[in-house]
Amino acid sequence: MPDLIAQGALPEQRWRRKVPLGQAIAIGRSAGRWSVPWDDRISRTHVRVSIEDAKLSVVRIPESLNPIFYQGTARDQFELRCGEHFVIGSTTFSLVEQNLGATLDAPPPVTEETISYELLQKVRFGDADRRIDALSSLPEIFSAVVSEDEQSAKLVEVLLASIPQANFVAIAGTSATNAEIMVMPWESRDLQRAATLPCERLIRQSLESRASVIHIWHRDASDSDASFTQHDGADWAFCVPLEVGGVGSSCVYVAGSFPHAGPQPTSKMLTEDVKFVDLAARTLGHLQGLRRFERESASLRQFISPVVIETLVDQDPELALTPREADVSVLFCDLRGFSRRTEQEADDLLGLLHRVSDALGVMTRQILAHGGVVGDFHGDAAMGFWGWPLAQEDTASRVCQAALAIRREYAEAAINPKHPLSDFRMGIGIASGRAVAGKIGTTDQVKVTVFGPVVNLASRLESMTKTLRTSILLDESTATYVREHVPPTLARVRRIASVRPYGMATPLEVSELLPPASEFPDLSDEAIAAYESALDALAARDWERSFSLLHQVPATDRVKDFLTVFIAQNNRTPPSDWDGTLPLGHENQAGDVR
Repeated sequence: MPDLIAQGALPEQRWRRKVPLGQAIAIGRSAGRWSVPWDDRISRTHVRVSIEDAKLSVVRIPESLNPIFYQGTARDQFELRCGEHFVIGSTTFSLVEQNLGATLDAPPPVTEETISYELLQKVRFGDADRRIDALSSLPEIFSAVVSEDEQSAKLVEVLLASIPQANFVAIAGTSATNAEIMVMPWESRDLQRAATLPCERLIRQSLESRASVIHIWHRDASDSDASFTQHDGADWAFCVPLEVGGVGSSCVYVAGSFPHAGPQPTSKMLTEDVKFVDLAARTLGHLQGLRRFERESASLRQFISPVVIETLVDQDPELALTPREADVSVLFCDLRGFSRRTEQEADDLLGLLHRVSDALGVMTRQILAHGGVVGDFHGDAAMGFWGWPLAQEDTASRVCQAALAIRREYAEAAINPKHPLSDFRMGIGIASGRAVAGKIGTTDQVKVTVFGPVVNLASRLESMTKTLRTSILLDESTATYVREHVPPTLARVRRIASVRPYGMATPLEVSELLPPASEFPDLSDEAIAAYESALDALAARDWERSFSLLHQVPATDRVKDFLTVFIAQNNRTPPSDWDGTLPLGHENQAGDVR
């Protein structure tokens, strides 16, 4: 695809742009990326161009003030072919197509020198003010464009304008999948002559050594050895590594010519330019590394809380994310009736998907807001965990606050029939214990998650919420922590029962997490005490008293129904082998059909 080059009266008044195929581009003094700010004879938007079949269509915008000259004649509309140009004011716009690669045919250099970063540090600028002015403007120049490709093109433009003896600047390197040297972007002062072909040997030396390398081909004219000659119109060239985030697979290639008159050329004559390019390349590399980190952080913020990410900034990410054992609290949150709703809304599955995404968004938002990590999604369910990668002494408190916040959002949606989540219900299971957390997976797919029995327990508890007719269930460890460390003004806990889930030999004491009485007055502290007294009477085989105490709990409380029905089904008489544990059937295991 051809390039359009704008060149003003001064060397630094220049840019090179790829014209996107099939897209109309406005050029003018205030035209964003296509601005020509140096020429006051160009209107804010002066000309519109588009490209097709390697020909550039040029149309003057009627509101523009000055004419466009093409082949010496003022024209309002014409087609420009490669090698041709048009002029507005003092600016020439040239259409060029110069495919570029590196060459191994360059003659061996007369002088070759590798300069380490430490040696460059000792180089002093002879014209420090000019160099510093140019370098100080780079952050603003690079920040004004969005893509890394555009930033690299800006670096090339700035370097060509800032190094008078350079006639060619490029960024060259290899890709992760191809060892061939690629050259892009690049700039040359000579638009008529075929572009300089960078020396592949020089580029590879710089890439392999990760140091700046100088080659000089020019030799005194009296030297009779004809093998020492210019390389493709250049007396000299040097390469400077370009690293992004500490990783480098590219370099800045600069080539030019020495003055015809003057002392015998040496590499020292180029060291100031090498240092200048090195500083400019490091500025761009640091900026691009920062932007990549910001993009990665934005991606991580979907799964890891901002507080955790900020703490990880000063650590090696690979080391910080390595799987290790940790004390965690795990939350499983599941939408109720999702399978049934899928059948009912089969003719609007996309709309259902948006609503389910919003529902899952409630879960993930509260997990992150309370310092947790989003570990995984299971269809219509989300899993979060606390206690990794940073140890948190209050994981149980955080997970419970997150669960109550999720419950609160769903409750508020339920009272508004027009809310997109009004008919969604949820169940949450929470468990605390030891687990392995970190980047877990195969070589093909890795995710940040948590693994261990505590995860399975949280999933089982979430499934039990359907049978026990509650919203949030806790394991014994989490419930004990909340009773001892969380004030009832923030959260309350009610023992539900000692149960034996299907497939488990060991009984499990489960508790319900409830909002404070001020937020959920339907179940008073007295009603919770009556239920727990009924549970104690049940375990003590006094089922008549248990049945009577359950009637002190409001009829609106559905949790008591499970216990009441169990007592009634056994004629209020405990079986002979009664051990205080309620069995749960096969349908109550984790992963049952919704």
